Amino acid sequence: MIRGARILVLGFGNMGQALVKGFIENGIQGGRIHIVDPSENAAKLAKEMGLDYSQTAEGITRPPAMVLLAVKPQIMAEAVKGIKYLASETVCFLSIAAGLNLTNLKAMLGEDARIVRAMPNTPSAIGEGMTVMAHTGNLAFEQMALADTLMDCVGESEWGEDEALMDAVTAVSGSGPAYVFLLMESMMKAGIENGLPEKLALKLAVQTCKGAAALATESGETPDVLRVNVTSKGGTTEAALNTLYAEKFPEAVSKAIENATKRSIELSK
Repeated sequence: MIRGARILVLGFGNMGQALVKGFIENGIQGGRIHIVDPSENAAKLAKEMGLDYSQTAEGITRPPAMVLLAVKPQIMAEAVKGIKYLASETVCFLSIAAGLNLTNLKAMLGEDARIVRAMPNTPSAIGEGMTVMAHTGNLAFEQMALADTLMDCVGESEWGEDEALMDAVTAVSGSGPAYVFLLMESMMKAGIENGLPEKLALKLAVQTCKGAAALATESGETPDVLRVNVTSKGGTTEAALNTLYAEKFPEAVSKAIENATKRSIELSK
């Protein structure tokens, strides 16, 4: 039933494409996905992927169970005008637009619209994303289950107990890949400065971060336990960690996430 639901996707940019690809790879038939996007590139891609397509949502004869709102937040208010008429008890809207909270979205779609606000991150593009969701409180169980199914197609998903958590979610997970990329970049640069060839330094940095994440996932241990386990007294790891603590690395990360959270709050006003 859930995988047989019809899905309308408003906006077929990079994230919209990544999500739809994940849907199809996880058993959702392309013929049940309808793309609405006026661009020629969207029309071409939709045809190549075997998806229904139209430039606008006018004249949709079979209402979807889920409408994925995948346009940029700055054009959302204008973009949803053409699909607002679809709002009903049987249609749920799922927004992945950063900075638009449920209050913003209800103002655009109607006070009684059934809406899920989702915060995926960029690894969703390769099926390794993390998404946290919040909803308007009037969803049916089947609509929540469908939202779960769709976002699980591109990684892991969780429901937030309170939408107020979404700003911190954005700071930790939404922006989080950039922090890891900066760590990789810094490790690679330091490796080169200490004599490593650039290609090897890059591979070591990327694979080390990948392996550490996999170990944290598979072991079931918390990061602090894993850190202690790999740190020998008087060894190289301890020397490196002592430097990071002296340079206030944990405090810098904490401040970065605090500022990202504040910025998320500002953007949603």
